Amino acid sequence: MRAVVLVGGLGTRLRPLTLTRPKQMLPIVNRPMIEHVVGHLGRHGVDEVVLSLGYRPDGFRHAYPDATCAGVRLHYAVEPERLDTAGAISFAAHHAGIDERFLVLNGDVLTDLDVTAFVAFHDQAGAEGTIALHKVDDPSRYGVVPTDPDGRVIAFVEKPPPGTAPSSMINAGTYVLEPDVLDRIVPGRPMSVEREVFPGMVADGTLFAADDDAYWIDTGTPQEYIQAQLDLIDGRRDPADAAAAVHPTAVVDPGAAVRRSVVGPGSEVAAGACVEDSVLLDGVRVGEGALVASSIVGSGSTVAGGARVEGCSVVGDAQVVGPGERLDGVRRPEACP
Repeated sequence: MRAVVLVGGLGTRLRPLTLTRPKQMLPIVNRPMIEHVVGHLGRHGVDEVVLSLGYRPDGFRHAYPDATCAGVRLHYAVEPERLDTAGAISFAAHHAGIDERFLVLNGDVLTDLDVTAFVAFHDQAGAEGTIALHKVDDPSRYGVVPTDPDGRVIAFVEKPPPGTAPSSMINAGTYVLEPDVLDRIVPGRPMSVEREVFPGMVADGTLFAADDDAYWIDTGTPQEYIQAQLDLIDGRRDPADAAAAVHPTAVVDPGAAVRRSVVGPGSEVAAGACVEDSVLLDGVRVGEGALVASSIVGSGSTVAGGARVEGCSVVGDAQVVGPGERLDGVRRPEACP
């Protein structure tokens, strides 16, 4: 079984962290996000992952020069131009020579979906394509997927206005597709799988969907990026993805407080400092008496003594928060191209 993983996006909502790296190379509890995604697929028998690349593809190539990630073989497919979701799927599948049933995943989604059972449902339904579903309280940010009792999709409503969604079940970003789906995609031009391909399959009665109530999170915003890590260290995830919240090379002074937080390699937290519900990437310095709360601090940055970083602030790489300075809901640098 092969899988196409879409990792070509710009990661705009996570800037400034994504100014220098693709989103899926950001760490989730001190391990790149892409390793969590690919490792989960490998545990369900996927033996090759095709990375559909666009933004900063060398970030992946440099990290995995032997084209192996989490024990799974990689194939790199770099889009010559931005092709949207369907165009990216088609380009990657053809680039890798896929001519049989395959998986597609959004690379910024972390899930414990039982992929084996999901593929079995697809086969049993005789589907052309099958979408994994997830129930959310507010479906207005997502594609909403109502189904009949057999799991056949009866509509596909992309990002309905609040209060108008026909269902609370959303497209969870994992698909099983037969190779015939590629014939529905016009090659060489941008095309959306959600807005153009899936509605046609709904009309033909060949699109199905299934929900197994598994853990699921879209890591695309700072709040969700933090939450994905807290869920992992709180034990809400598959134990196979567990990792130490404080990296072995990090130094936390005995007089510091680190609560429900991730402290990256080589980071230091000084006496009297407090880090809670936060993520420190590698090489971060938190000075005496400083506070980092519900925020993210990028690689090599310093939060000086007495400073406060809170309110889901995002500090980029190699930044300095000065002594006694307060950031509340701020992104630094604020001007992001």
